[in-house]
Amino acid sequence: MKPVSCRGWGVIELMVALALGLLVTLLASGLLVASGSNYRHHSETLWLSDGGRYAMQLMAQSIRQAAYVNWDRDGVPPELDPDTPASVAGRDAATITRNSEGISEPLPAVAHGSDVLALRFTGSGAGATGDGSSVNCAGFSVAGDTRGWSIFYVAADADGEPELRCKYRSASGWGADAVVRGVDSFQVLYGVDTDTPLDGVPNTYLNATAVDAAAGWKRVCAVRLGLLLHGENSTRADTLDTTFDLFGAAYADAHPGDVGVRVEEAALPASQRLRTRRLFSMTVALRNRDG
Repeated sequence: MKPVSCRGWGVIELMVALALGLLVTLLASGLLVASGSNYRHHSETLWLSDGGRYAMQLMAQSIRQAAYVNWDRDGVPPELDPDTPASVAGRDAATITRNSEGISEPLPAVAHGSDVLALRFTGSGAGATGDGSSVNCAGFSVAGDTRGWSIFYVAADADGEPELRCKYRSASGWGADAVVRGVDSFQVLYGVDTDTPLDGVPNTYLNATAVDAAAGWKRVCAVRLGLLLHGENSTRADTLDTTFDLFGAAYADAHPGDVGVRVEEAALPASQRLRTRRLFSMTVALRNRDG
């Protein structure tokens, strides 16, 4: 009987097997890293979409409510008094504090010269809190014998991250709540009706500085919003530097002095360039214009 020959792996076979195993492990690790990166990018995109839509919806609701005139009340509505402040006001490239009176104490802007949008509206119903049909941007009801405030501005949170805030006045005083974090720029233009008599149709769109110069706040009949948000982490796979024009390239080219209407990723710190970004824009007509 011939003896059985038993052979193990040689050094060459062992080295080939180890190399193949390491290659498979390396490929699997790469797929895992790519899958995790794609998941984080998808999560950031969803967060930006949800936060941006919520912020725009909240501001649109406040704008439509701003110039409402209650024609069912006894006597002439106070909004028609020439001495009554306009229902819409704003400031360019500024921020404010949560405790100051309205927008009366502007501070240097954050987040690429972000603007301030202030909206006034008439309350509804009797009592301290009214009937709940007229609310400010924080959801608090405003009584019919007062005019409420909804003010939107950008400020840095405790971590230094710019956030869009809603400022309001309640029974206990002024307050402000965060609406959405990660603001690159918040810009506002105002549609001004220059016709005489007014026909409620905007003839031109101006920033707050130009409206102030023309003393035309009571001629504002529409508001155009631009909001650029970024995610919290660098999750993009591409390295392309994008330019974001919040009101279009034509406006940015024609108004180079309007800070923040154009944001160029190439000018951002390297640590922020690969963050996911979403641009939101909307034009909202006032429900009623001031008389």
